Amino acid sequence: MKPLAIAGIVLVALLALGGMSLVSSSNAIITQDAVCEQMIGQVNTALQRRMDLIPNLVETVKGYASHEKETLEGVIAARASATQIKLDASTLSDPNKLKQFNQAQGQLSAALGKLMMVSERYPNLKADTHFSDLMAQLEGTENRIKIERDNYNKAVTVLNVQVRTFPGSLVNALMAHVKERSVFQAEEAAKTAPKVSFAPTAPAAAPAAAPAGGEAK
Repeated sequence: MKPLAIAGIVLVALLALGGMSLVSSSNAIITQDAVCEQMIGQVNTALQRRMDLIPNLVETVKGYASHEKETLEGVIAARASATQIKLDASTLSDPNKLKQFNQAQGQLSAALGKLMMVSERYPNLKADTHFSDLMAQLEGTENRIKIERDNYNKAVTVLNVQVRTFPGSLVNALMAHVKERSVFQAEEAAKTAPKVSFAPTAPAAAPAAAPAGGEAK
């Protein structure tokens, strides 16, 4: 076989291997982007669970503390605001949109924290089994939201490294065309919100009874 033919075969083989490598890298980026998309769905599911619990929670508190109007209305308003911003790929590829989303969620967490502080002042409310059940569900949901957000952040970190570093950056520019995504970060409203804790507290000690025939000292 002539040297020119051999060189041609080698060149074709190298091009084929290079093409396969490009396709493999592109598929890896697209697959990781799909993983991130799935994680968004899981975050949204957890957030929706919290949204679904809030109306019942507010109504239950209202039954015992209807005069706490400002706090109750604050939760409803924060919930309405949080539902206005949809969490999807366009939000998570736009830092400004994600910041708005985080702010709305942080405000809702702060409003819920205030509602929990109000509930501490009403022993009958805390003793209500329906209220206790809602608290347990909400606490579990808050934990799930944190877990899903952390899982999403990990998946996004992998994706962003793939599209920023060579050869992934070149492959993405030529073939995959996947946008980088922003990670979740705690907003100030969430950092300063009262801690949402649903653990039962010990009842306050009753005042000492007055001794017979006299007044309590």
